[in-house]
Amino acid sequence: MNSLLRKKPQKSLSNLYLSTHFCFFDSSVYLQNPCIRSYERSKISIANIQNSFFSTQSSVFSEVSQFSLPKPCKSIHIPKPTFQNRQICLTHDPATLVSVGSSLNPKNPCTKSCERKKSEIPNVQNCFFSAHSRFFSEITPISLLKSCSTTQFAKPTFRNCSFSSQSGKFPEYEMPSVTWGVIQGRKERLVSRVIICDYLKNLGIIPDELEYLELPSTVEVMKERVEFLQKLGLTIDDMNEYPLMLGCSVRKNMIPVLGYLEKIGIQRSKLGEFVKNYPQVLHASVVVELVPVIKFLRGLDVERQDIPYVLQKYPELLGFKLEGTMSTSVAYLVSIGVSPRDIGPMVTQFPYLLGMRVGTTIKPIVDYLVSLGLPKKVLARMFEKRTYVLGYDLEDTMKPNVDCLISFGIRRELVASVIAQYPQILGLPLKAKLSSQQYFFNLKLKIDPEGFVQVVEKMPQIVSLNQSVILKPVEFLRGRGISSDDVAKMVVKCPQLVGLSVELMKNSYYFFKSEMKKPVQELVEFPEYFTYSLESRIKPRYQQLASKGISGSLSWFLNCSDQRFEERLRADFIEIESAGPSFYMGGKLEMPGSETVSEEEDESDDEILYRRTVSL
Repeated sequence: MNSLLRKKPQKSLSNLYLSTHFCFFDSSVYLQNPCIRSYERSKISIANIQNSFFSTQSSVFSEVSQFSLPKPCKSIHIPKPTFQNRQICLTHDPATLVSVGSSLNPKNPCTKSCERKKSEIPNVQNCFFSAHSRFFSEITPISLLKSCSTTQFAKPTFRNCSFSSQSGKFPEYEMPSVTWGVIQGRKERLVSRVIICDYLKNLGIIPDELEYLELPSTVEVMKERVEFLQKLGLTIDDMNEYPLMLGCSVRKNMIPVLGYLEKIGIQRSKLGEFVKNYPQVLHASVVVELVPVIKFLRGLDVERQDIPYVLQKYPELLGFKLEGTMSTSVAYLVSIGVSPRDIGPMVTQFPYLLGMRVGTTIKPIVDYLVSLGLPKKVLARMFEKRTYVLGYDLEDTMKPNVDCLISFGIRRELVASVIAQYPQILGLPLKAKLSSQQYFFNLKLKIDPEGFVQVVEKMPQIVSLNQSVILKPVEFLRGRGISSDDVAKMVVKCPQLVGLSVELMKNSYYFFKSEMKKPVQELVEFPEYFTYSLESRIKPRYQQLASKGISGSLSWFLNCSDQRFEERLRADFIEIESAGPSFYMGGKLEMPGSETVSEEEDESDDEILYRRTVSL
């Protein structure tokens, strides 16, 4: 008989192969049979099927029982076994037994015995796999004994086979691989993919971007992911914006990430909005990616209670590498004079600075502002208070706005002062605002374009001030009997008038009329009177003058420091009054002849700008 028990192996839907040196025995099989010992001597290894079939973190197989073998007849010598074309096929059909076919020597009595017995090897499918379709289709030939004695082999058996992944207890989630431990062939994977894609299409989700993404083994798993995201607050449109979120496991990705975000302070009701703004966070590793970023923010002195605000404002921070952009931007800001202890408040105010590249964004802005006359010391203070200035586009916003200021008549040497007083002017739609305000001042306040330029130089905030707010103080002054021309002069001389509260102006005016009993013309000559505090400066100083019987102009006893005022009270004569000082918001009062009314007489232009910036 040339071929015995040869059967055509059934083809399954999967194509997993065992090489000739694999065997369905655990490496701990007790080799008592001489045939097996001969098999061992032929240096054919018996490999552990756990390490042979799977490279994932945990094996589908949990336990392999020992394969019991018969003892040979002691009276018959067993020659050295050889192996030929022997094939075993494990099929997915429970009714189909393992077929054994080989070309054996028909003269061998062992072969005849095998033929008579037609030894049946039990179906090992149910021993190796759980209820979730795990198939073997073809096994490479395993050769059996070519010659043997007349010894009859007993029916091989498996004991205590337990290879289940316990998928019944925790369906589809306990396995560490993306396919959840279900071994599928190419055709099964294609079938599952088609079913899942049809399910997503029925929901309105376009699965085109999922073409190269390994999807779960069953549609139930995908359904659970979709329902979880919907309960989180995401819509079908949100999933279409970033379909790759459907590749994240609920238990292995979504729940750990969202749990950590809630732990650091993000409210559960806002997690859906957070994921909608930055869905890539679902792919992140909590230990490797998220935790180091939070520690980095804490190291910058960002308060713990501010971290949720920072992340919600700029969630992309969770995707940055610590040794990259974040570290270099902080280091550069410190190098130009920003205090390290102010970095935390700066990040809280404008977290986007951690994502800005020094060479392409921050340094060009600093260099340009320095070229306008702003020293780095002033810039450092400005960035500490107005960090969002770093977010203005240099070419599209900053440079056009500076050119606009100059085109409207602002003197170039005063551009740096304007920026120091009002850094936001660099990011406004300036041309439209300047045009609108200039027309308003000319129409309602009777201030010509030249006067408007002086107003902007002294108080650049005027470009953003609401016109109804501007009119209230103007109407108040006009209602006190001051002519429109005089009111216009007062506004040009002291633009801060248009930003004052009418209630405060009323109190100061009534004290001026009832207590001081001075003519209104003095208010026209010294409109800064309304900018001083009635309770802390005007009343105390006037009462001291009245107690000594001294009478002086408003500018003489108000426009000076406390030390100078005491000197004037002790003097035997009253100083000759000179022209009033020029007034700049946030700066020093400069008397004609470059005499500065300040305790510090010698200060550079840089110090002047610095003081103005700090006063903001």
